[in-house]
Amino acid sequence: MRKATITRNTKETEITCSVNLDGIGTPNISTGVGFFDHMLELFCHHSLIDINMVVKGDTHVDLHHTVEDAGYALAQSIVMALGNKKGIRRYGFFYIPMDECLSRCVLDFSGRFELVWKVELGLKKIGEMDTELFQEFF
Repeated sequence: MRKATITRNTKETEITCSVNLDGIGTPNISTGVGFFDHMLELFCHHSLIDINMVVKGDTHVDLHHTVEDAGYALAQSIVMALGNKKGIRRYGFFYIPMDECLSRCVLDFSGRFELVWKVELGLKKIGEMDTELFQEFF
């Protein structure tokens, strides 16, 4: 099975993240940020990736480091679990109409990273989470 565990410790965060790419979509997530946990749980459900993630961050300062470092740890664990990427096509895309939006995701597993972010959010916060942090996650 394609599994990996990452431990990431910085001055601002302590993170343990385990993924099972061949899972059933079981989340066990605790970041200390309710809406962020909810979004990561939805990612598990829709991707069928099992994720165990515990984050202890400097949320008394703000949520930036928690969200950014959690995204980094999740990405690292997925890349590690993919290993040599055998059986993975280099490119992929997906559209989904969900609630009141149409989302598009286009991926290239070549290892060259770039994010194109064309998102207009009408809200400054969802729950306790600043919406500007969504981009920081990626």
